[in-house]
Amino acid sequence: MSLTQAAERTALYKLIDYVDESPETRIPKLMDTVDKYVPADVFPAQRAAFRHAIDSQSNWYQLMMRIFQLNPEIRRRLLKSFLVDANLLAWPVQEKAREKYQCNIPWAILLDPTSACNLRCTGCWAAEYGHALNLSYEDICSIIDQGRELGVHVYIYTGGEPLVRKDDLIRICEKYPDCSFLCFTNATLIDEAFCQEMIRVANFVPAISAEGNEHTTDARRGAGTYAKIERAMDLLREHDLPFGISACWTRANADAIATEENMDWMIEKGALFCWYFHFMPVGRAARAELMPTPEQRERMYRFVRRMRGEKPLFTMDFQNDGEYVGGCIAGGRRYLHINAAGDVEPCVFIHYANANIHEDSLLDALRSPLFMKYYQGQPFNTNHLRPCPMLENPDDLPRMVAQTGARCTDLVEQESPKELREKTAPAAAAWAPVAERLWNDPADPDHAKRGSWREGQAETDVTRLERVGRDLTTQAEPKL
Repeated sequence: MSLTQAAERTALYKLIDYVDESPETRIPKLMDTVDKYVPADVFPAQRAAFRHAIDSQSNWYQLMMRIFQLNPEIRRRLLKSFLVDANLLAWPVQEKAREKYQCNIPWAILLDPTSACNLRCTGCWAAEYGHALNLSYEDICSIIDQGRELGVHVYIYTGGEPLVRKDDLIRICEKYPDCSFLCFTNATLIDEAFCQEMIRVANFVPAISAEGNEHTTDARRGAGTYAKIERAMDLLREHDLPFGISACWTRANADAIATEENMDWMIEKGALFCWYFHFMPVGRAARAELMPTPEQRERMYRFVRRMRGEKPLFTMDFQNDGEYVGGCIAGGRRYLHINAAGDVEPCVFIHYANANIHEDSLLDALRSPLFMKYYQGQPFNTNHLRPCPMLENPDDLPRMVAQTGARCTDLVEQESPKELREKTAPAAAAWAPVAERLWNDPADPDHAKRGSWREGQAETDVTRLERVGRDLTTQAEPKL
């Protein structure tokens, strides 16, 4: 880290400490300073929304206040590692790398510490992987060291069940205090001792897998799992620890997930966020009939948007929210995935690769043929409600795999892109007219922004905001 970066970091850390001392009074003052010194054309809609949330004390303001009710030490350190190190300071480094290497540079890296799992969930390919594969502690540290050189400070564990390796994961949190670690977990291995370790390292956040009510969760994850999840949530809430929910919605559970009752349950249990994942029929044994119907997907689309205006919970529906991130974010554009065998895949759901982390550097993987096809082809559809080259644009993945000679990385049974396409193409055809109707609906509040969206402009605004932010931090305390 250069002296300039170190000074910026110190100033931004002080700004967080300043706000943390009295958030209810100092957040409005911070916004006053931003409005005074940041040009009006930098993120105008976002700033207006943030200002409205504060002034009206809306559900978003309530969510902010919930964050400031977390364990004080965890809160301060996590805000610093996530907001400052992983975003404000990391983005310019990522931008320079994108320009220098002319390829995608991710904001986050997903990796599987192990293929082992203590559950066998319906529709999960990892349930078939067995317990033989692991990324060693040294492997994971090497990935993080390479990622940090490119400006990546967010690492997300998938699996298998990552907490099978909980001791190593905590060691890694301790080694990299300037990184933030999220972990998709079934929560059955979260106990008092692990909560104490979370408090100690202060940069680890679980995303607990839960699908609706007790019946739908246990139907997918096994009898008694829901009760274990609730016990883990209660333990985390008692210690004022941050956590969220990961919900894979299928044809079988979509109607139970898209309910206000389920939303209220997550908030009551203490969750701060929920990631919604559309079921993907990946793997030879995956059942295409578990994919949600177009009617269920439209219902989820409308439900999540309505709840965002009412509930103090941050939600992201990765398939239906493509318009907010410019379509597909895989292939290193915002993230990539490294499986337990070291294969570097464009997406956790795309089991094809040209590179393996045991043989290739992270940068070489980002510049491998399949990743470059993503870089050149994104977005795969100008309708960002149809973002994926596998699910909504099923001809794209077979074409890219054929052109690049990528191999199947499925750890159990090889599945060709053609076989995968046979499962996704009918769903893509059924969803297409619904997606077009929603995308072109003039009554939709986001309609005016569609068609004029430009990622380049958004990234220019981010860069400008960072520059202004660095100027602000040199005078933040006296001005506030």
